[in-house]
Amino acid sequence: MQTLATGLRFPEGPIAMSDGSVILVEIERGTLSRVKDGQVTVIAELGGGPNGAAMGPDGAIYVCNNGGFKWNRGDGMLAPVGTPDDYAGGRIERVDLKTGQFSTLYRECDGFGLNGPNDIVFDRQGGFWFTDLGKTYDRHKDLGFIYYAKADGSHISRQISHRDSPNGIGLSPDENKVYFAETQTGRVWSCDLSAPGQVDASTLRLVAGLPGFQLLDSMAIDANGNICVATLMNGGITVISPDGSDVKHIPMDDRFTTNICFGGKDLRTAFITLSGTGRLVAVPWDTAGLPLNFLNR
Repeated sequence: MQTLATGLRFPEGPIAMSDGSVILVEIERGTLSRVKDGQVTVIAELGGGPNGAAMGPDGAIYVCNNGGFKWNRGDGMLAPVGTPDDYAGGRIERVDLKTGQFSTLYRECDGFGLNGPNDIVFDRQGGFWFTDLGKTYDRHKDLGFIYYAKADGSHISRQISHRDSPNGIGLSPDENKVYFAETQTGRVWSCDLSAPGQVDASTLRLVAGLPGFQLLDSMAIDANGNICVATLMNGGITVISPDGSDVKHIPMDDRFTTNICFGGKDLRTAFITLSGTGRLVAVPWDTAGLPLNFLNR
């Protein structure tokens, strides 16, 4: 395991770029940042809680902004603990990599505000799937949703409703299925697509559920279609076969292991955010990652 950066303020949403850099968000810092040659530079100061990030068909970075968290630091770990007093809703943002200028694409769907947009993946058509985990308050929490939207801001639709803390999201290699992980239940689900951006709700099924106190975060898909999902508390990456029959855990030394992406030669390097301790690491991976749409390598 090679450490690429330290001192990050709850990194998430890594994107491995062709120039060897990794673009990521720092949720507590409120930024989209770039890590290269051990140096961290800020691309855009977004505020709120920038979370998942992905490159779109226009070369811009699209960010799920969850609106921010309250934070706690204990045992050498930084951790989100609730909704801040200045929370004003969630949003989807577009960031120009050349200028750092950003704009808000979506704040609501069908008149209902986005609460905690979390993870994002683009399909071949140039639209994107994203999860809304919701927000947690002292005496209640939101239900979560799965959305599909167009990158030009012209369309957003709610595709799966009333989930418990949906977080990581990914597409099967043939893009006939969408996968999502639920944080609090420790479960990964799949749903067939009847058309791009449209689920067949009757096909929703459980892929795998993890035993004990294991919470799930963001995910990436490898070239064999395995679901590689960041695992909290039992820190590491859990690799789940597409049918859920094979599950293995690759441990990391941070119980807030939050995300993974693939890059490097032949996509055989996993870039993993160890958020509690503020690190980005690179790990050789047995299976190549699935190439992402619109990401030049």
